[in-house]
Amino acid sequence: MKNDIHPDYHMINVKLIDGTIVPMRSTYGKEGDTLTLDIDPSVHPAWTGGNQRLMDTGGRVSKFKKKYEGLGF
Repeated sequence: MKNDIHPDYHMINVKLIDGTIVPMRSTYGKEGDTLTLDIDPSVHPAWTGGNQRLMDTGGRVSKFKKKYEGLGF
């Protein structure tokens, strides 16, 4: 393994949207720096595997289903 090519791996604080601070190891910044997240992984569907809901705004979904109901989708 080559010397001096790997980034420094150290402890930082990750601040979630609700203000909770979680210590974790990272290559971000310097030892003790704080990384503030814009999206909270504890509630975001991309990380939680949550179901997506289809919003029917102005009856668009209903109109689409009625228009194409005979095609066997």
